[in-house]
Amino acid sequence: MPIEHNNTFRLSTICIAIITIMTASIHTKVNAREFFDPAFISSVNGGDTSNIPDLSVYQSVNAQAPGDYRVDVVFNGRYLETKNVKFITDTRSNKLDKKLNLIPCFTLDVLSQYGVRVKSFPELKESEQGCSNFDIIPDSKTIFDFAAQRLDISVPQAAISTVANDYIPPEKFDDGINAMFVNYQFNGSQDYKSDNEYYSLNLESGINIGPWRVRNLSMWNKSKGESDHFDSAYLYLQRSLRSISSNLIIGESSSLSGIFDSVPFSGVQLATDTSMLPESMRGYAPVIRGIAKTNARVVIKQNGYQVYQTYVAPGAFEITDMYPSGGSGDLYVTVEESDGSRQNFIVPFAVLPVMLREKQFEYEITSGKYRPYVGTIDDTPFTQATAKYGLTSSATIFGGVQASAKYQALSSGIGYNLASLGALSADVTQAWSKKRYDDKTSGQSWRLRYGKNIIETGTNFTIAGYRYSTKGFNTLSEVLNTYAHDGYYYSGRSLRNRTNFTLNQSLGRAHGSVSISALVEDYWDNKRTNKSLSLGYNGGWRGINYYLGYSYSRYTWGIYSSSRESRNDQRVALTISIPLSNWLPNTYASYQITESSPGSTDQYVSVGGIALEDNNLDWNIQQGYSNREYYSGDIRGAYNGSRGSVSAGYSYDNNSRRFDYGANGSLIAHADGITLGQNISNAAVLIKAPGLDNVRLSSDSTIVTDGRGYAIVPYITPYRSTDITLDSTSFGEEMELMQTTQRVVPTRGAIVRTNYAGNIGLRAFIHLKTPSGREVPFGAMVTLSGAAKSQASIVSDAGMVYMTGLQPTGVLTVSWGKKAGQQCTAIYTLSAGQKKNSGVSQAEALCR
Repeated sequence: MPIEHNNTFRLSTICIAIITIMTASIHTKVNAREFFDPAFISSVNGGDTSNIPDLSVYQSVNAQAPGDYRVDVVFNGRYLETKNVKFITDTRSNKLDKKLNLIPCFTLDVLSQYGVRVKSFPELKESEQGCSNFDIIPDSKTIFDFAAQRLDISVPQAAISTVANDYIPPEKFDDGINAMFVNYQFNGSQDYKSDNEYYSLNLESGINIGPWRVRNLSMWNKSKGESDHFDSAYLYLQRSLRSISSNLIIGESSSLSGIFDSVPFSGVQLATDTSMLPESMRGYAPVIRGIAKTNARVVIKQNGYQVYQTYVAPGAFEITDMYPSGGSGDLYVTVEESDGSRQNFIVPFAVLPVMLREKQFEYEITSGKYRPYVGTIDDTPFTQATAKYGLTSSATIFGGVQASAKYQALSSGIGYNLASLGALSADVTQAWSKKRYDDKTSGQSWRLRYGKNIIETGTNFTIAGYRYSTKGFNTLSEVLNTYAHDGYYYSGRSLRNRTNFTLNQSLGRAHGSVSISALVEDYWDNKRTNKSLSLGYNGGWRGINYYLGYSYSRYTWGIYSSSRESRNDQRVALTISIPLSNWLPNTYASYQITESSPGSTDQYVSVGGIALEDNNLDWNIQQGYSNREYYSGDIRGAYNGSRGSVSAGYSYDNNSRRFDYGANGSLIAHADGITLGQNISNAAVLIKAPGLDNVRLSSDSTIVTDGRGYAIVPYITPYRSTDITLDSTSFGEEMELMQTTQRVVPTRGAIVRTNYAGNIGLRAFIHLKTPSGREVPFGAMVTLSGAAKSQASIVSDAGMVYMTGLQPTGVLTVSWGKKAGQQCTAIYTLSAGQKKNSGVSQAEALCR
């Protein structure tokens, strides 16, 4: 057993050496600097000094080798990013002390991105290696914590630009890869009782080439016994203009609202893109609430187009994932009940109040032809221009102009911050118009808008507004619609009064919240009036949630008095949801009762929840009864996978026996092939991780890489920094990734690719020996020959090295110095029988 005795002797030698050094350091005080003498390793390597590796760089305290290190960059105490930073040896180090400190190598552009006022320091220059002389800034310093892989940068406040804390420099915006994509949403239903079938398909397609985007939304639907119908909602070319924080659109879209009503057009639009601003300076999205008395279909239209559709169960519902397309504009909601009845109401949607920060400027210029929603109309060019400016920290002025051959309008207004009283805006619009068959008219429209959050009481006035228009006032759309070729659009109605109000009131954490919304509007020409009121209370007790709501709506339709119809609809609903997690994980039971006029009472009991390991499956079973001898039942499920979603359900009642189904998702065609995923929103990430198949995203377990290592993250917010992290717990035994997180900042509509290069292969402890029978020297560096990027490993004191990303057989390159005889290569072979329970193999290899 000579080898075992030799190892014991070597270990004893090390222990004696360490004890001697510690004793000397305790009892001896000298003025010499501390250093590590590589000669001590000779005892480990059998006393052969030729086998001592070159470790001179480590002779200084806390010294490390120069090179690229992946570090967390912290600027003045605020985390900025994780990135690879090049570190060089500080040539200013004390040569007498021979301390070899590392300093980061930053270009002037990087310093500028971090907020340093580079132009204020003319002495700042870059070396031939691209490293700036950062130290010329007074009182600036960097601290590299090698153990924590953290780089702290400290710069005096006087040398930093004043920006928002969440500001992201435009240089970091990523336009993504060239690609094509399609979002698809298919729905089908078959009613066996009425022998009716219905199919619909929405396709949102796009092409990305550099910063340019092509977008189209097409819709197809067909009912049994009827011809199919195809329509295109819009087709446009778009790109972001970072230098002026603006968005350019060429094609079919809608003008922005806020000052004027949104108008569909075919032409050109250039407008400020507020999404490029920091999060602290941006807007909001609408929430749709209502009450359904049966299994119902909810359809939402905006600017004449259907922008959202879903099926809801009886009782109160809330829609939070709807994003209106083509700018702002009122949302027209229709609840189609399974008994054939309908409920219609309007949800006002606008950005209120119109307040900007001091000296902030926003604009829009739109020019083109008016684009009708249905049918054809006389080609009518028009131009719209609007602007808003933060005059002071409290006041914002705004205004605009609309001009065409048949319509002209001027608008101006002011918004004012009333401090603790909230914010108020007032504006007036003067319009001159010529409707078909009518004389020229003119009129004014006056509007007041108010918004307020009362933090102390938990009160939120989301929108409170009032508009009054004189009899001669018309909007651009009302005038141009009268010139339809088939007369379809002609209407004499003109809005007279409109009042809307929305309030949310918190009653404290233990007492729930109350919401109120109301709308009243009437018209000059035909005495048409629309009213709606919604009251709701949400609360909870020991995991049991409940909702009590009341809604009233009066919606009148029809142009002429003889054909005008109106309907009053009142409903009261109570919903109670009880968790069953103590008996069935992720399961709940609910009871709903709805009282609607005239004298109808509907009751429903349901059980539902989520299932499967990654919570991919949503399911629900429901049974309902009514005092109108009405009954209903419903069972449905939806599977949300990484390649898309599918759903199916069966429902029945007195009038129907319906089976419905659907599928939605996305497809991206890129340089490496085709990848399937969930529906893509404003921006997306394409994960590229070759060899890392079936790996989950840490933030969403439903997103999993495919067999090639690709996946789509579909919901990235444009111009926002987002970390994409792979879940290391889902890695297989032969997967190892040094970097599991990458940060992206996509532009609007971008598809950004993140590349993950891991060590894919076997893991092994390899015992390396020289032809003389000795172990390879301690501290030797080992890499995998032929690998594009091989992480270097260090040999331990027993000639052992841990390697990853190995094939069953291969070649290792070993080096412990630059002299002759200090390099060798070893051929290794791994077999299945050598693998331990931990998944790590063991092998021996001869290094020649």
